[in-house]
Amino acid sequence: MRTRKIGENFALATPHYKFLQHTTDAYIQSTGATFEEALENAGLALFDTMCNLESISHKQVDNVEADGADEVGLLYDWLDTLLLKFELDGQAYSKFHVEPLETGSGALHINAKAYGETYDRLKHGSKVEVKAVTYHRMEVVRGKNLATLRFILDL
Repeated sequence: MRTRKIGENFALATPHYKFLQHTTDAYIQSTGATFEEALENAGLALFDTMCNLESISHKQVDNVEADGADEVGLLYDWLDTLLLKFELDGQAYSKFHVEPLETGSGALHINAKAYGETYDRLKHGSKVEVKAVTYHRMEVVRGKNLATLRFILDL
């Protein structure tokens, strides 16, 4: 991962995600060497859809948890939880650290740290409103040393 210097407060790593072609919504593919890293990049893509990542300082660290019956369900809960933190708590994030995946009782669970600050429209901008995370075309593909996640955000 390359790193870009952003201001004097912090550096933002060049994320491993891209916006795929879709007529009306945001169709996104995120990748990582691990499933957890791909989840981190999916979180970055979500916030990059809504605001200017480079303007978000790491003034606070929040704990974020997500659960799912399978990896697709976990991806959905991860993104939905982050979207709710933005909409209900007014938080904007530009860095994530997802702990190794936990399995137990047939369910998957992650604990993560989200680095950011309170959202300020003037400072962070306002790109597009994300209405919801959808299960439509959501997928997790694992290969050797590569996890690929694809998902659609309803705009």
